[in-house]
Amino acid sequence: MPVDNVRLSQPAKDRLIYLKRTTGITQWNVLCRWALLLSLKDPSTPLVKDIVTDSNVEMNWKTFAGQHGDIYLALLKQRCVAIGEQPTDENIALLLTVHLHRGIGYLGADKNMATIEGMVGTVVYA
Repeated sequence: MPVDNVRLSQPAKDRLIYLKRTTGITQWNVLCRWALLLSLKDPSTPLVKDIVTDSNVEMNWKTFAGQHGDIYLALLKQRCVAIGEQPTDENIALLLTVHLHRGIGYLGADKNMATIEGMVGTVVYA
């Protein structure tokens, strides 16, 4: 398994706390799944930077991915190949961290995504 645990930075945690409050979605993993898919939908490469996963938000892969873990893993592997990287465990884990944090940034920056309806509209119709 390429990813055992998913950890977040403190700024990402703070943004998710805001989103939990405004959307009514109470589970970290649900918001994180939205964030990952939103970032993967964007064909550009995230600005790669060292992300310090220093918050106390941590979840195992099964909790993060739920019953669709194979699909999320396949999407991450496909993105690795698309950017010319081997889909190694290390590359997949790094890609997950970078895309997850970029997606959380997208969720927190767009005021339309302060509601469930806005999130669905942005992701589905964009």
